[in-house]
Amino acid sequence: MTVRRIVPDFQVASAAEMDAHRAFYGLLGLEQVMHQGWVMTLASPAQPAAQISFLTEERTAPVVPDLSIEVEDVDAAWAAVRASGAEVVRELRDEEWGVRRFFVRDPDGRVVNVLGHRRD
Repeated sequence: MTVRRIVPDFQVASAAEMDAHRAFYGLLGLEQVMHQGWVMTLASPAQPAAQISFLTEERTAPVVPDLSIEVEDVDAAWAAVRASGAEVVRELRDEEWGVRRFFVRDPDGRVVNVLGHRRD
């Protein structure tokens, strides 16, 4: 299993809070690389896989995840998680913004968004 990146996800109450986080983490060199209104990701220009995300909600899942792990083969990760008996929070599916993902609960109860980018 190849992991491409791990991103902490933080729920915020509003777009104004997103703006405050963008300004604060900008002081540390992070720049906005994605903003869909409900989710914003900041990254290091020098190390693009060093990222942090802020969400006001989760548009297609029942909860906001605690972290996201991008893997090389999300279908293999899905098979491994299912075989392990871990609690699936949201089934595997393709999203309109180009990722294939599922949510699973870790042993401490954190929700992990496991994703891969679709390659059409």
